[in-house]
Amino acid sequence: MRIRIVDAFTDRPFAGNPAGVLLLDAFPDDEWLQNVAREVNHAETAYAHRLPEGGAADWALRWFTPATEVAMCGHATLATAHVLHTTGSHEGPVRFATRSGVLIATPHEDGSLTLDFPTAPLTPVEVPEGAAQALGAAPLAAFDTGPNVGDLLVELTDEKTVRGLAPDHKGLARHSQRGVIATARAEDPTRGYDFVSRCFFPNVGIDEDPVTGSAHTALAPFWSERLGRPALTGLQASPRSGLVRTELRGDRTLLTGRAVTVIEGDLLA
Repeated sequence: MRIRIVDAFTDRPFAGNPAGVLLLDAFPDDEWLQNVAREVNHAETAYAHRLPEGGAADWALRWFTPATEVAMCGHATLATAHVLHTTGSHEGPVRFATRSGVLIATPHEDGSLTLDFPTAPLTPVEVPEGAAQALGAAPLAAFDTGPNVGDLLVELTDEKTVRGLAPDHKGLARHSQRGVIATARAEDPTRGYDFVSRCFFPNVGIDEDPVTGSAHTALAPFWSERLGRPALTGLQASPRSGLVRTELRGDRTLLTGRAVTVIEGDLLA
């Protein structure tokens, strides 16, 4: 069985967010899926199998962290679409049947891919008691991102503060379903991005996620409203770093990025 490691939301190896990708004939039992994800030990491992023709979707898709299955994952969806197109397993837009509904990935001639995801609903909330101490910075505002994303989104004063965060991950775990998205406006938009973010997901076994597509379904409406433009570029300022181009279309958000396969081999177990 072939297994691939793909770096997503980047055009070069060893950057962006790595994901394991396996194309299967059918989904084995959940214990096997979880064990493989634990062995791969990246933020997510994606499993996909082809569906019968004529249905609402082309492939079934599931995502597992080393600790649990998740309801939505952007970078591993991008990685899976990249594998399908680079291996000739699928041509044109691909429709994935997932726990978050049908998600579409569309390839472009320049090698990039656009994901069509549901926009996260943003509900203003009070900054939870202890969240500022756990994060290591005082938020200007906080928002619940709804059940699909399951994060607390917090706006910080500036890009420097976001980049300098060194949070208490155990402390952050008490304040959301999945984790915390910290964001701020870009210090210098001429550098090619409009806002920065970092994502901390201790509740699903990921202290810091390198580049998070699903988080950008909340970041896109947040920053589009403030900056007055539907199309933006976000930089996730993790140590690996990566760019996500976003376009807000009402209840859908388009996420565009590139991906690079860095490892391909045989899974023997």
